[in-house]
Amino acid sequence: MPFVAATRAIGRAGLFTLSVLRATRPTADFFQELVREIYKIGARTLPIVTVGGAFVGLSVTLLGYRALDTYGAANQVSAMLGLGMYRELGPVLTALLFIGRAGSSIAAELGLMRATDQITALGLMAIDPIGKAVAPRFWAALICMPLLTGFFCSLAITAGYFEAVHVIGIDQGFFWQVLRDSVDFGDDFLMAFAKSAVFGATAALVAAHVGFHAEPTIEGTSVATTQAVVNASLLVLMFNFVMSALLFR
Repeated sequence: MPFVAATRAIGRAGLFTLSVLRATRPTADFFQELVREIYKIGARTLPIVTVGGAFVGLSVTLLGYRALDTYGAANQVSAMLGLGMYRELGPVLTALLFIGRAGSSIAAELGLMRATDQITALGLMAIDPIGKAVAPRFWAALICMPLLTGFFCSLAITAGYFEAVHVIGIDQGFFWQVLRDSVDFGDDFLMAFAKSAVFGATAALVAAHVGFHAEPTIEGTSVATTQAVVNASLLVLMFNFVMSALLFR
């Protein structure tokens, strides 16, 4: 039955999350792996996030200006840009880009380790495969996602500023004044980073779970990669709605 299958899947995912937390050991080897994963899934995702943030900022500024200009409130475009970036678009779009670039990579790497018996070999050498292969990726995602979201929002607002001030003709001082008055540091800025941390943990756990339990074949690795992207993206969108409803009133 679908309900029973869904309940079992949630239970297995919960147990897998607990096993990742239990397997985390702050040793020198762990921190070495953590730094390597931060570079692989964080630094290598930065160019995509940078370009994506700039174009999203340009699009939101243009659409916001056209909508607000109808009501004679074009000068409020920076408020729409700032609130839209920090409350919704920044964390969500960064998470989706992160899943496409890093989440798929995590699932593919773990699936390939399963297919080539590297995970079995770690167990035979008395090395916890979750602590060795999964925990560093999980914590790297948890650290990188808020930073990537910060880059995304900064590039979006910077791009929006150049379009609003130098193309549309909005006064520079008014642009920053409205933005500063609209965006609250605690309610908007910090909550955006809290949401992005949840999204990063979700993306890493989903990708690691399906990759770690993939069929030990090349086809199984391919299926796990697809499942990681689809499932993590849907969960991020669902969690975003729930968190927005609870945090922003």
